[in-house]
Amino acid sequence: MRSVWLLAAALLSFAAEARLVEQQFDLPVHVTTAWGKLVEHPIRVTLVFDDTTPAPRPVLLLNHGRAVDAAARAAFGRARFTDASRWLAERGFLVAMPTRIGYGVTGGEDVEDSGSCSNRLYPAVFKAAADQSLQLLDELLKRDDVRRDRTVVMGQSFGGATAVTLAALNPPGVVAAINFAGGSGGDPTGHPEQPCSPAALKRLFTGYGQTAHVPMLWAYTENDRYFGPALPREWVQAFRDAGGPAEFMHFTPHGDDGHQLFAKFPQVWQPVVADFLRRQGFDIKD
Repeated sequence: MRSVWLLAAALLSFAAEARLVEQQFDLPVHVTTAWGKLVEHPIRVTLVFDDTTPAPRPVLLLNHGRAVDAAARAAFGRARFTDASRWLAERGFLVAMPTRIGYGVTGGEDVEDSGSCSNRLYPAVFKAAADQSLQLLDELLKRDDVRRDRTVVMGQSFGGATAVTLAALNPPGVVAAINFAGGSGGDPTGHPEQPCSPAALKRLFTGYGQTAHVPMLWAYTENDRYFGPALPREWVQAFRDAGGPAEFMHFTPHGDDGHQLFAKFPQVWQPVVADFLRRQGFDIKD
């Protein structure tokens, strides 16, 4: 499948020593929902890279989370992660951020609907999210300016668990994965710290641990209003017990809801991520 380029590259000057290029394009993808329905729909992809860094660049595929209600998903806009993508691009990555089906500028039906709170069908919806990333990765690896053997997958919240899903699928060339506050079914207002079907999430991560081989970093925060302090520890232990390789970082409380650490406190996690990536063989500056 060929991407349809929408906008010419926009050259952005964030600092004298770094020139960031931002591009957008639409990519036709297809997924199967938890109910067995095949959905074909183009997704909007945002790319950011620093044109002063050497090419070919490794890809870092960064997935967004999932809003609690349909109105917020519709109003999502597009995945951009301005602070994180700039920081990663300045360290040599081509950062790819898909806006998945059912969100913002991509639109379409909610292919990540996992059913009732008491019986969530998590494996199917994370597979739907991961499949969109795999199709995007196939497209990106056609570019002459990217490396095919040094991809990192990363995500926040639903996107963090999607990074674990991708790691469990072991795509060729993926060498590391980073999960920020990964999970699903949380509602900080309706049922704080008690996500829907937590046992199903534990089973999900147990299954992923049986097949994942790439080094992983899991990062959560003590005052996460979606998942609380205890469940993430249970999930990573289940993943490890099943054979999955994962380092676990539990940050101290930040802000009113530590679930937002990735977006709101980049200076806190950046040294941890930089250290992890260095140990995976990337030349990462502070």
